Amino acid sequence: MSVQPIEVENTGDPVPRNAEGIAAALSGARRMEFYRELLSAAPQDAEAVLRRWWCEAVLDVEQARGDQLTVAALAGTLPLRSVASVIEHRRAAGLPVE
Repeated sequence: MSVQPIEVENTGDPVPRNAEGIAAALSGARRMEFYRELLSAAPQDAEAVLRRWWCEAVLDVEQARGDQLTVAALAGTLPLRSVASVIEHRRAAGLPVE
């Protein structure tokens, strides 16, 4: 029996919290919509626009990662680990293995 690892790296935000980072994470049409909304916003509303579009950008990035996992699973190319190696890893980290 084997399991697939789910590696969760806590490297901070998946999308930088600025206009450049948000735009880079969005597709072409959505990027243009973001820029139009940001450029037409009053200065006091710009932060709310950035916050909303940052959330949209994070969702897009996470969906792309999920799509990559799905493709790899269907192709049978996900890396596998044995249950014994997972248990040993958890013991070494001081985590419960029950």
